[in-house]
Amino acid sequence: MRIDLHTHSNRSDGTDTVDVLMRHAQQAGLDVIALTDHDTADGWVDGRRAAEELGIGFVPGLEISCKLTGISVHLLGYLPDPTYAPLAKDLQVVREGRTDRIPTIVARLNSIGVPLTVDEVLAQATGTPSVGRPHVADALVANGTVANRTEAFDRFLADGRAGHVPHYALEPGHAIDLVRQAGGVPVIAHPWGRSSYKVMTEEALAGLVADHGLAGIEVDHQDHSPESREALRAIATNLGIIYTGSSDHHGAGKIDHDLGVNSTEPEQFERLLDVAKTNAAASDSAVPEAYLP
Repeated sequence: MRIDLHTHSNRSDGTDTVDVLMRHAQQAGLDVIALTDHDTADGWVDGRRAAEELGIGFVPGLEISCKLTGISVHLLGYLPDPTYAPLAKDLQVVREGRTDRIPTIVARLNSIGVPLTVDEVLAQATGTPSVGRPHVADALVANGTVANRTEAFDRFLADGRAGHVPHYALEPGHAIDLVRQAGGVPVIAHPWGRSSYKVMTEEALAGLVADHGLAGIEVDHQDHSPESREALRAIATNLGIIYTGSSDHHGAGKIDHDLGVNSTEPEQFERLLDVAKTNAAASDSAVPEAYLP
């Protein structure tokens, strides 16, 4: 089985509609795909419908924006109840914080001579309840300032660049608690990618497992070197938690993140589903079900 547990549609910062993403997953030879848009479950209904029509497995999930000591960390939550009130409330605050910073980002870019308007950014954010830096990047591509998202982040939007404006995010332990309380499975996304490697040490991960019930970490990811993958797999094994692999696919929004470029071992996927059953049984929430033909 080929299982990709981390993808994005245009309901957050991917470039494909949910239907197109599911079709591309089938064409890529995937047996199971998880839709994990940033801080929203908006695409789940369409994703499951399209997956059923195409005969591929579908796992509803989301990617939650977190910060630990000011460093960005992302948490993948699989099969939580998105209507669980504490989780829904915090996700709304995160989305609003991301959208509310757009005028400030535009103003900062204008101040260094970069031509951009808020309306240009909003024009790139079709179908999503949350406007973010990738949409700013897409607007900069559209008006000819940069060639692609990567250049936009490298020059203007990454941490420390002129257009970077922090936004509200959850503390990882709290986010893990929310996902578990909502009956879902919490897995740290790309723990040693970008800047998260600074805080996602083995000790920190062990603490999240012991204190909050972290269920797993994403190991096989394009942001991880072969050496990092080997070390992270060993950490997961030592901690007795799940390790996953995935593409973090964003359509045309990310280079070298093709669907299925990394995948999750079937045995690890079965472990994830077992944890989902356990957490669902311990929760009062109406958890969604994975579709596995």
